[in-house]
Amino acid sequence: MKRFVVGAAALVAAGWTASAEAADLNYGQRAPYTVNQPLNAYSWAGPYLGGNIGYEWGSVDNNPTKPSGFVGGVQAGYNFQNGPWVFGVEGDIQASGADDTFAPWKFSNPWFGTLRGRAGYAFSNVLFYGTAGLAFGELRGQTFGWTESHTTAGWTIGAGAEVGFAPNWSAKLEYLYIDLSTSQFAITGVSNGYSASVVRAGVNYHF
Repeated sequence: MKRFVVGAAALVAAGWTASAEAADLNYGQRAPYTVNQPLNAYSWAGPYLGGNIGYEWGSVDNNPTKPSGFVGGVQAGYNFQNGPWVFGVEGDIQASGADDTFAPWKFSNPWFGTLRGRAGYAFSNVLFYGTAGLAFGELRGQTFGWTESHTTAGWTIGAGAEVGFAPNWSAKLEYLYIDLSTSQFAITGVSNGYSASVVRAGVNYHF
């Protein structure tokens, strides 16, 4: 009986040892599938939507007024990524409080928008980029109770930096130069256009 108990104990111990070795072997086989995953990679690819707020200052062609004021709006875009290189397209629409009065004229830029291409280089979750494309917006003139508005198109160019601070969220700081084409204003008797600089900060949600 004693021999039987000792033999059974030895058999159980051997089974535990074999099970432990098998478990170690299986874990070793699975290890490369977890270790090799790019756990710390940040992806800029895909669609995004966000909002921004900033400040605008500019000048009116053939007029002494220099409109300035706060701006705010929304933007949406899509990024493609190849290694550290990021390319994309972005559109935005802005409400603007930029205006100025130089008697007897008052000029303002109530709103503007852009449609731009973007290209940049990413250092993981930090993206530096340049941007350029189409600009459009309204230039409104007033004098002696008369108001005249023209909506025109032009071009824009700028640069910015964007930082991913969470898996689906990023924050950006951006500068744009906007140039809207001239049009004939009856209240001034000359062609008036509008050019402005915009500095704005924004937040994007990446889908």
